[in-house]
Amino acid sequence: MDPISLSAALASFTDQWSPRIVTTVNDYDVRVAKVEGEHLWHVHDHTDEFFLVLEGELHISLREPEGERKVVLPKGSVFTVPRGTEHKPYAPRATEILVLEPAGTSTVGDRHDEVPAHVDATTGHALA
Repeated sequence: MDPISLSAALASFTDQWSPRIVTTVNDYDVRVAKVEGEHLWHVHDHTDEFFLVLEGELHISLREPEGERKVVLPKGSVFTVPRGTEHKPYAPRATEILVLEPAGTSTVGDRHDEVPAHVDATTGHALA
């Protein structure tokens, strides 16, 4: 295995909300994605979801027992959405993220709103 440049990986595609798997660690995919605009409300029943903002800014709305709240992640920030928490990512402008989750995890979770056309409901694409 050779080193993988995240900037080169991100430069290899243009699709929004369509993550690419850059490597696997144990049973977890390390995915990069370009995102802008809204994703959708969804839940991962059996896994946490880790986000690292590489470029831009990511907002994540969360529906928690105490009510709804929003976290804002500027470049260089990390956040983990706990399993079973309904959440909706949103990027106000072009943003690049790295996501860590178990291999085979769907980008739209186990339960979700209707999937809009701009969202790629996938378990991640192989990096070209």
